[in-house]
Amino acid sequence: MTPLFKRPNTIQRNTVWSSLLFSVSTFIVLQPCFTQPAAARLQDSPKVILDEAWQLVNRHYVDGTFNHKDWKATRQELLSKRYVSTQHAYTALRKALAELNDPYTRFMSPDEFKALTTQTSGQLSGIGIRLEQSESTNAVTIIKLLPNAPALKAGLKVGDRILAIDGKKTDDMDLKAISSLIRGEIDTTVQLRIGRAGRAPFDMDIMRDVIELPTVHTKIKQEGANRIGYIRLVEFSAHASEQMKTAIKDLEAQKVDGFVLDLRGNPGGLLNASIEIAEMWLNKGFIVHTVDRKGKQDDVIAHPTALTQRPLVVLVDRDSASSSEILTGALQDNQRAIVIGTSTFGKALVQSVHKLSDGSGIAITVAQYFTPKGTDINHKGITPDISVKLTPEQSQTLYSDPSFLATFNDPQYMQAIRSLQQSIHSHQRPKQPSAQQTQPRATSETAKRLN
Repeated sequence: MTPLFKRPNTIQRNTVWSSLLFSVSTFIVLQPCFTQPAAARLQDSPKVILDEAWQLVNRHYVDGTFNHKDWKATRQELLSKRYVSTQHAYTALRKALAELNDPYTRFMSPDEFKALTTQTSGQLSGIGIRLEQSESTNAVTIIKLLPNAPALKAGLKVGDRILAIDGKKTDDMDLKAISSLIRGEIDTTVQLRIGRAGRAPFDMDIMRDVIELPTVHTKIKQEGANRIGYIRLVEFSAHASEQMKTAIKDLEAQKVDGFVLDLRGNPGGLLNASIEIAEMWLNKGFIVHTVDRKGKQDDVIAHPTALTQRPLVVLVDRDSASSSEILTGALQDNQRAIVIGTSTFGKALVQSVHKLSDGSGIAITVAQYFTPKGTDINHKGITPDISVKLTPEQSQTLYSDPSFLATFNDPQYMQAIRSLQQSIHSHQRPKQPSAQQTQPRATSETAKRLN
């Protein structure tokens, strides 16, 4: 079971990474709870999957009333029907889950489950290239090569065109089909026919390997007299916390004066990643409160493990969701950061993700969470400390070309710099002794009471 804070990502992209590796390892596979005769009757039947899913929801779903539905009657209905195919059974299960009126409790086919777990794993099996396809010519071009990946080691270059994959021409393929051909098991080979300016087309055989996807991107920005460490976190994957730790340490070593943490467009991801990243900025205080269907509250408290005490601004927007809101709420409520942008998405529910025996999966809402101050942000979102809304034209500019992010074309970033420079000035200014500090030292008993 993997706790997951994530909202469906509706952003469509015209680029794609070259493929998948299933590596999330903390799912629960529930054994069917049938009596022996029932097990015999349902052997090799899609009803096995239906009952696995039903049992998981029955055991873990956050609402013990099941949206005031008779959940036992739902099981009887699911198992009493005759299914002509697995897809027919999947449809019936989706219909049953819809009765809960919870879009986050959902069934996933084997392909959908694999896609989700690949995304949250933060790694894939491929050759480490990012592709873009021209809308006018359909040409497929390499726009990025990951460091130390097989493609870079083999000699591929940015700007190379993929003409064919294992002898199949790419002229009439879309990016999804091209990605599917390039992906494969590690230690297997894919042959690419490459078009490169100044030479005839040629073939390259490249061995697939495990590729860790970058979810953290950093820059040092010189803003006036200050060096600003800009960190953009695009998703809370399994590798996000270690990448964030490296980013903060590297920027600290380069003596930045403050940080901008950009969570705009971040749809969420893994719970543990959000907690671990919060602890990189906090030395004390609550990070999040979760409450399950029995009313049991679990409080996550920060340990003194912060990697920096430098001033911090967090950028958010309406697409900052789930784990992004966990992190933002923790930093805002503990007064560790100034939050700038627009209200966040407002998803304050926790999902656990389970693998079923046929490779499909189910995500189940198991708890609700609250910010450190006890605020319920569900359907409301987090209100920024400083609201900066973008015009439709500004949004189009920023999200059609990410190179405009964190530039003078980015009004939210520019406000972040103004606020951060004020915080840096206050942070660097020597503190004057307060009146209390100039008084005679309190007795130990008085000190104890004051503490």
